[in-house]
This record gives sequence, C-alpha cells and structure tokens, in this order.
Amino acid sequence: MRKEEKLYEIFGELLYAIAKADGVIQKEEKERLIQLLKDHALGKEILWSFEFEESHNSSVEEIYNKVINFCHVYGPAPQYQEFISAMKIVAKASEGIKPKEMKLINSFSEDLMERFQRDIDKLKQFEKKEYYR
Repeated sequence: MRKEEKLYEIFGELLYAIAKADGVIQKEEKERLIQLLKDHALGKEILWSFEFEESHNSSVEEIYNKVINFCHVYGPAPQYQEFISAMKIVAKASEGIKPKEMKLINSFSEDLMERFQRDIDKLKQFEKKEYYR
C-alpha cells in the first residue's frame, strides 16, 4: 500500500471518529458520507475503513489517537484541509455540528499544528548545534 493510500485509509477512520463523537453514528451522517465519497478517487477505500471501525465499534479516542499519530509521521500534507472540510460536512448532516464534534474538528487542526511546530523547533535546535560545532 502506498503512503497516500494509507493516508486515505486513515481519513476513513477520522470520519468514523467524527460521526461517532456524539456517541452514535446517525443515519444522516452515514448517508452524507456515502454521498460525499461517491465520486472520490479513493472513496471505496475510505468508506471501507469507516465501516471497518464501525463494525468493531472502535472508541473515538483510540481512533483519533491513531489518526493523529499517523498524520504526524506522514508529515504536513494538503489533504488535511480536505479532511477537515469532510469532517464538518459529516458532522453537519444530523442536526448541525454538536459540541463534541466541534471539539474533535478543532483538536485535529490544533494537534497537528502543535506537533509540526515541535518538529520545526527540534530541527532548528539541531541545526544550531550542528552550525556551532
């Protein structure tokens, strides 16, 4: 599996987490997800990943941590904006975005930015040490 395909598999897991964030995956959320992915090049793979986690009733926290850890290793990517947009679309599908869903959406952005900033800071420290040798 290519790294980008794995990134989109993780995307399905992230969409599962947002749909499940309020405790139950609503019918409207699942329908909106299917509609959203029908023309996506990797839509079947994303949906498979979502349904796999759904069938195992995975915990939102466990999945979220798995997603964040993978994205951190993967590094900055333009796809993350697509992920955030899709999370909002799925969350809005049933009675609007609820507080737990909004918290997850915001956490995704903030956690990635924080981790990437720490990496940049570490790199700068390393470069300073190497420069002054």
